[in-house]
Amino acid sequence: MRVGRVLAVDDFPEARVPAWKLTLDFGPEVGVKRSSAQIVHYSREELEGTLVVAVVNFPPRRIGPFSSEVLVLGALDERRGVVLLRPDAYAAPGSRIG
Repeated sequence: MRVGRVLAVDDFPEARVPAWKLTLDFGPEVGVKRSSAQIVHYSREELEGTLVVAVVNFPPRRIGPFSSEVLVLGALDERRGVVLLRPDAYAAPGSRIG
């Protein structure tokens, strides 16, 4: 698991379940990866630039026409759905979770 910074949030109208396409920076060792995330209760503005925690060593998963390369982690909440796991603002992209 690594810390990633959300660089871009794009619409994903082809997804069966509402989702965003995220572009994430995991620092120089892992690089930039993409993910499909079912976190649509967060606005684009809330997500862009924020830090998240993701699993980066799973094989890519095909979601319709999109290849999701990492799994962004969150806790399940009955009212909100997925609530993102986010490190403090001073964590560096690419930092290992330990």
